Amino acid sequence: MPGHKTCIIIVGPTASGKTDLSLKIAERFHTAIISADSRQCYKELNIGVAKPAVEDLQRTRHYFINTHSIHDEVNAGIFETYALNAAKEIFLNKDIAVMAGGTGLYVKAFCNGIDSMPEVDETIRAHVRKEYESRGMEWLQQMIKEHDPLFHEEGELRNPRRMLRALEIKLSSGKSILELHSSPRARRDFNILKIGIELSREEVYFNINKRVETMMGDDLLEEAKGLYEYRKLNALQTVGYTELFSYIDGACTLDKAVEEIKKNTRRYAKRQLTWFRRDENINWFSPLNTTALWDFISNSIQQQAAYNK
Repeated sequence: MPGHKTCIIIVGPTASGKTDLSLKIAERFHTAIISADSRQCYKELNIGVAKPAVEDLQRTRHYFINTHSIHDEVNAGIFETYALNAAKEIFLNKDIAVMAGGTGLYVKAFCNGIDSMPEVDETIRAHVRKEYESRGMEWLQQMIKEHDPLFHEEGELRNPRRMLRALEIKLSSGKSILELHSSPRARRDFNILKIGIELSREEVYFNINKRVETMMGDDLLEEAKGLYEYRKLNALQTVGYTELFSYIDGACTLDKAVEEIKKNTRRYAKRQLTWFRRDENINWFSPLNTTALWDFISNSIQQQAAYNK
């Protein structure tokens, strides 16, 4: 049975207001925040990954932000270990911890653990890697579409490392990597309360377009130029940077690159929502209905405390 500690997890699509809400909750409970964002952990990435403002990072303790380098390997398993240790540290002095982020696999790893993956046939791995090296991203995306339609619908189609892994597992086992992530494995010794930020598609798209314009005004292009030499690293296979690398390469105009950032961010938001909508444990709230949200959080924590007595 879980104890009297609770981690409140804030999820939702990009640009939905997760950072602001997590800060409000953390300040109300005088606690810290664990980021569940697969890119904000990198010290070298700032504007393009929409990190919390410097003053917010100073005001409230954040874990898993600026903790790794783009040269480090970071994955869901590494995050699981890191986040559980962070929660343990927070719970030494606090009854509440807060987690916020849009990387669904990271949230799932924290809540349920990482499912064991089947062995990949080395012949298949070698063939897939060789074909990708010679034929590129379009080939990889087409193979995913043909062999793993579930991943094509819900996975990260601009992340070659994850796409290669998904294709290798599907060709080796006949199962989608997302199917293998479908059953819980671990039980936690703390309560988990999941809250989803619910906005209309029009609101999300408006926020995304506005955020991209703000990022460009904050010199995202200069940041991308400074990272250009590292563009082949997995950490840089990220919306907001890859499009600007194409502009730097002379493959498109700057206006076209900015429009591509907006379009690809909207696609990412759609995939995030598809992922989170499958989780029946998420309680969805409009950010405008703050009274209902605070009542729900308060009542849930009280009920859990009474249950654990």
